[in-house]
Amino acid sequence: MDIDTLKTDLLDQIAAAASPEALEAVRVAAMGKSGSVTALLKTLGGMSPDDRQVRGPLLNGLREAVAGALSARKIALEAEALNARLASERLDMTLPVAAAVTGSIHPVSQVMDELAEIFADLGFAVATGPEIEDDCHNFSALNIPETHPARAMHDTFYFPQEPGSDKRMLLRTHTSPVQIRTMMTQAPPIRIIAPGRTYRSDSDATHTPMFHQVEGLVIDKGITLANLKWTLETFVKAFFEVDDVTLRLRPSYFPFTEPSVEVDVGCSWEGGRLKIGGTSSWLEILGSGMVHPRVIASCGLDPEVYQGFAFGCGIDRLAMLKYGMNDLRAFFDADLRWLKHHGFSAFDVPTLSGGVGA
Repeated sequence: MDIDTLKTDLLDQIAAAASPEALEAVRVAAMGKSGSVTALLKTLGGMSPDDRQVRGPLLNGLREAVAGALSARKIALEAEALNARLASERLDMTLPVAAAVTGSIHPVSQVMDELAEIFADLGFAVATGPEIEDDCHNFSALNIPETHPARAMHDTFYFPQEPGSDKRMLLRTHTSPVQIRTMMTQAPPIRIIAPGRTYRSDSDATHTPMFHQVEGLVIDKGITLANLKWTLETFVKAFFEVDDVTLRLRPSYFPFTEPSVEVDVGCSWEGGRLKIGGTSSWLEILGSGMVHPRVIASCGLDPEVYQGFAFGCGIDRLAMLKYGMNDLRAFFDADLRWLKHHGFSAFDVPTLSGGVGA
């Protein structure tokens, strides 16, 4: 078969291809490794220079003509398929709108909003402070001595000390520095909560290097431990939405409070799940105490006139306890499946009247 006859035959086959599969079969038969056009092109190497000069342009012209026809036919078939699809597909405008895929509120953000709602009802404001703190606000002003283990490098993330500076900067290990900054800049009475990120060198199923804390502070005249206990009882009842709440205060030690108490809440096990309420078991939820007179004095207030209480707890652990999560590390994995399961709708705004759990 001469070149012109082969060219005519191949172009007719390409034009007659009615589907992408049929067109691919023609391409392989012509341009594949064993194709008719490929076989002719391989003969160029064995020709004399004179024959190659004559046959070469003809064979290249054949290859270009076939390749161009294949490309044009492929485009035409794709256009035909698209037109057929457009003609067959219809959108029924009377059907209800499909639910849009939306993001969700992270459980930590939701619990922060719940805490703000509960304590706002008790007259508390929300205070914030820097996450990069100095040694004085994070430790010294809180009556934490130089030799306290909390200052050790394995607990605290320190920054390299600037040459000539007497300040040592660090990532705050708790939100208590916000209490110090508030007492130094605001006259009593003071009622604040300070939620935010904190940092410690620790990582396992119940600890992460970055976690969230909320601390509360009340400074006024005539404040007693009874005020602290009532505030915590009110908070726990509202947060867990349980009326039957019993708190147990155990003596403890914190450098910035005196006396200091660990707070346990009564709980029970039902169906293999922990439930707040009752006294068959106890669960530690936070630390608290009366603000140490040295801390009050270091902030420029007279401890003979003003007293106060403070408390602090982990927001992440509150979320785990309330919403049934068992691994703190999942909070920071950014797994969309986890967020979709445990996340909250943007419309689930915590309110005391509707239930802070929304």
